Amino acid sequence: MEQQFGRLGIPMSRSTMTDLFHRAGELLAPLAHRIVALIAASEIVLADETPMPVQDDRKKPYIWTFVSGTLVAYRFSMTRSGDTPKAILGGTTGTLVVDMYTGYNAITGVEGRQRAGCLSHARRKFFKALNSAPEAQVALELIRDIYVIERDVKMAKETGEVDHARVRWEQCLPIMDKLYVWLAKQKVQHPPKSVMGNAISYTIKNWQALTRFITNTEIPPDNNRSERALRVVALGRKNFLFAGNKDAGENLAALYTVVATCVANEVDPLAYLTDVLTRLDSTPADQIDTLLPQNWAVLAT
Repeated sequence: MEQQFGRLGIPMSRSTMTDLFHRAGELLAPLAHRIVALIAASEIVLADETPMPVQDDRKKPYIWTFVSGTLVAYRFSMTRSGDTPKAILGGTTGTLVVDMYTGYNAITGVEGRQRAGCLSHARRKFFKALNSAPEAQVALELIRDIYVIERDVKMAKETGEVDHARVRWEQCLPIMDKLYVWLAKQKVQHPPKSVMGNAISYTIKNWQALTRFITNTEIPPDNNRSERALRVVALGRKNFLFAGNKDAGENLAALYTVVATCVANEVDPLAYLTDVLTRLDSTPADQIDTLLPQNWAVLAT
């Protein structure tokens, strides 16, 4: 970017752009916090996490993402402990769609959120087992059938000619039942520590969470959407390698939150930021919601 500005005859040093980046993150922090709060109040939340290094290689920080509807939030943390999901979703109820990482256990207890599993994670384990256990193809085909049904439902919804709850109960449930019976038969044929044995144990152990989507059409069969939300973080690791420190990571998360929510609401991030960054200081705290991307889109039209 420094070179591009230079070719346009605009002297813009890298340090100046870095300072502007961090200032924007600081200004947008109230909007990012508000988006996080709205997600925490949602009935269904999807979550995931991925590493985001800092210059101090003794630390192992992470960026977490929390998604609900057209809201996408990111939170930077210096560890992968369950403190982050607890700080955001602790004391809330509803459903949390995640993989089986134990860091989410603190908020999926009796008085917390019920946990819905990720069918894609189970599928990957069987795909990994294919080389040593070709019979894993049976599980892959049954899981594929679930996704075919979900795809057909999505297409039918565009015309309003589908009863999603009935389809899941009458079509998805028998497929999952068939998968469970097959898993039970296969379990005794594979050592627990083998790749196939691990895939079978993972799926059976987490069966209740993995089938949660059957009884609630608002619950997706996987947390792929939150995984996709982390692609921008992976791209960042490739391009700029690491965040400088904790403050830089938090500014990065705030910018990710606002821009990703803009994209989810089909709002042009550049047009949005150009307008909102000039209005934040003069907007009262009790009117901050008017500047959120989903509300700004309505006002802009």
